[in-house]
Amino acid sequence: MSETLLTPDDVAEIVAILDGTPYGRIDIATRAFRLRVERDGEAEGAPWHQEWAFADGGAAAAAAPAPAAVVQDVPEGLTGVPAPLPGTFYRAPAPGAAPFVTEGDTVTEETVVGIVETMKLMNPVHAGVAGVVVAILAPNAMMVEAGQPLLHIRAE
Repeated sequence: MSETLLTPDDVAEIVAILDGTPYGRIDIATRAFRLRVERDGEAEGAPWHQEWAFADGGAAAAAAPAPAAVVQDVPEGLTGVPAPLPGTFYRAPAPGAAPFVTEGDTVTEETVVGIVETMKLMNPVHAGVAGVVVAILAPNAMMVEAGQPLLHIRAE
């Protein structure tokens, strides 16, 4: 097989999405690959084990890394803008483009402040509050967890 249809990063992204669900197992099969991800234990929050195989016979297996703790402390007087779901946070609409917002920018509730890419889908992140951006907490192209604060805004 000349091109990899499923990379370890893809599998890690699937595992990150599953961490926010009560599901204990997922099994995906296509003509090109098969992916099985299941919790090592019965309880939600237990570590994940993953196995995948490609149609050409190549295979891989690894333990999924434990998700990083989500810090949700927001300084008094500020509002945190949380990641709506796990994925990769992008500050700009395209590589090399200007960021959606920078510190000091004034935003409305509907202002797009970033994008979270999950499973190749781009999900806009809206400010959710009118005010001034005082801190950008997540760097561009950083993996984030659902609920992780991406920015702090001082509401007006």
